[in-house]
Amino acid sequence: MFKSFFPKPRLFFASALGWVAVVVGGWYTGAKELLAHLGLTTAATSSSAIGLSYFWSSDFPAFYVYVALAVAVFFGAWQYFARHRWSRWSILGSSLILFATYFQVQVSVAINNWYGPFYDLVQAALSKSRPVTIGDFDGYLLTFAEIAFVAVVMYVLTRFFISHFIFRWRTAMNDYYMAHWQRLRTIEGAAQRVQEDTMRFSQIAEGLGVSLINSAMTLIAFVPVLVRLSADVKVLPVVGEVPNALVVVALAWSLFGTVFLGLIGIRLPGLTFRNQRVEAAYRKELVYGEDNPDRAQPPTTRQLFDNIRRNYFSIYLNYMYFNLGMIVYLQTDNIFPYIVLGPTIVAGAITLGAMNQILNAFEQVRSSFQFLVNSWTTIIEMLSIFKRLRAFEATLEGLPLGTIEHEIDPQARINAPANSGRT
Repeated sequence: MFKSFFPKPRLFFASALGWVAVVVGGWYTGAKELLAHLGLTTAATSSSAIGLSYFWSSDFPAFYVYVALAVAVFFGAWQYFARHRWSRWSILGSSLILFATYFQVQVSVAINNWYGPFYDLVQAALSKSRPVTIGDFDGYLLTFAEIAFVAVVMYVLTRFFISHFIFRWRTAMNDYYMAHWQRLRTIEGAAQRVQEDTMRFSQIAEGLGVSLINSAMTLIAFVPVLVRLSADVKVLPVVGEVPNALVVVALAWSLFGTVFLGLIGIRLPGLTFRNQRVEAAYRKELVYGEDNPDRAQPPTTRQLFDNIRRNYFSIYLNYMYFNLGMIVYLQTDNIFPYIVLGPTIVAGAITLGAMNQILNAFEQVRSSFQFLVNSWTTIIEMLSIFKRLRAFEATLEGLPLGTIEHEIDPQARINAPANSGRT
């Protein structure tokens, strides 16, 4: 799954994490100042910049150059020590996706910076506390349109590139497994695992990876914002005064949701995996029946379809209480920020602009902490696909297959001779 696309995956990912730590440390211990001497910084601070100037303010020009140099060094080192057929896509492509993710997070920060002065302007206009012209109002809308244009262009270009990235990863897996097809073809549902599971694995792995990185980067970008905005929120409902209240509440609420949904959805990955097995067995028998009149006889197909029915009914039952718990949690999540801000709003301690900045920053941090909550159903599917492709890896490495590959439900056992080799 990974070594077909990445050079020496375990060493690669470990070195990538180590290099990121080195690069981040270098940025804050001298690289930023060195690039500043070369004239790659601007006078405006990013926290005060509104609109497109935010993306070219303060240290951003130097940071862009620094990231490009770091990626070039890392790629060059791997090309020298362990050249790989797909390294340009796996290393440079992953780096580009990570940078695009970082940039999209900065778009969110730029919009959050815009919220404060815009809604303060709206409040001033509605309360007539100071003169506000239509030119002032339209100016802020134009600024938002500029930020939105950057966001749309980045999103479209990034999705186009990611589509090609995913297909290259799928191609690498397909080529690797087909090169060993004679050893893999006897595994139950081998054709589906090569044709469909490789496609789904590459899509989901990329999606989850980008979501995880996006969550981490969002936390890095917005936690300081939330800490700063927490100065206006001194009292929480029930518990009273808490230091850095917004950060503490966001972490506690998200941790609760993650553990809660994890517990009620713990059986779903296994059920989803078994669903792929029973579907593959039924499909395989029908395919054999197209060419052999002795196959796909009613007793056999009826029993195979009964296996499908039982597994689907188990999935429906488990998803019923999982969805119930998830919907209750997410619906409560919609009003949770207002519950937290209730005492502060009632006391009139914040302006409309500050409140919207807090709500947006709180939402960003909370949703980042809730990565597992928001991705749980996708993770369930990912675990199922991983189990199926892991059988290929085990076969090629001479390892025993997982227990789940040998499970046979006594009630689902098929005694017909035509099915003697299925498991």
